[in-house]
Amino acid sequence: MSQPVQPPNQPQQPFGGQPVDGNPYAGGPGQGAPTGNPYGQQPPAPTGNPFAGQQPGQGAPFGGGAPFTPAPPARNNVLLGVAVALGAAIVAGILYGVIAGSIEREVGYAAVGVGFLVGFAASKVGGSNPAVIAASAVFSIGAVYVGQLIGISMILADLAQIPFSEVVGDHFDTVTKAWSEEADFMTYLFLGLGAVAAVGGAKKAG
Repeated sequence: MSQPVQPPNQPQQPFGGQPVDGNPYAGGPGQGAPTGNPYGQQPPAPTGNPFAGQQPGQGAPFGGGAPFTPAPPARNNVLLGVAVALGAAIVAGILYGVIAGSIEREVGYAAVGVGFLVGFAASKVGGSNPAVIAASAVFSIGAVYVGQLIGISMILADLAQIPFSEVVGDHFDTVTKAWSEEADFMTYLFLGLGAVAAVGGAKKAG
């Protein structure tokens, strides 16, 4: 009696594995993947994040590190610092003169405040350049001097019952003469305090 003929091209079970769930190529329980399989032990599929798997602190790809933060610009504009010192001296001198003229006396703290303001503002813009500090000291002396003249002008205007603008415009020589006659040790001390305070304000800002 003849045996039935097997159909041709019947799928073979490679590597001696048993079919599992209809998959003729799946190995049986406990059977490892063949060592010659080039696709065995594949790494996990990418998640879509090209930087996944990097450890904290690793640099960016292509050799890049953390984003570069530019350093703040250096404050070394000498000319601008000198200009700021001059502007601050004019404003501070006027305020000092108004205070002195209103109370009819000079105040040492006000002279110190004038110098400190001038030096601090100039150094904030121009940095700790010696030229900026020197200009601040000189302008502070001028600011205190101008403030003293303004104070005298306000007092003379009040005594003569004439406008302040007339005293400054028409009798400025009288104002400077009165300053020279009334100047004493305290007058020059206030000028020096302004210069010293300017240097201190510049160092504080720098």
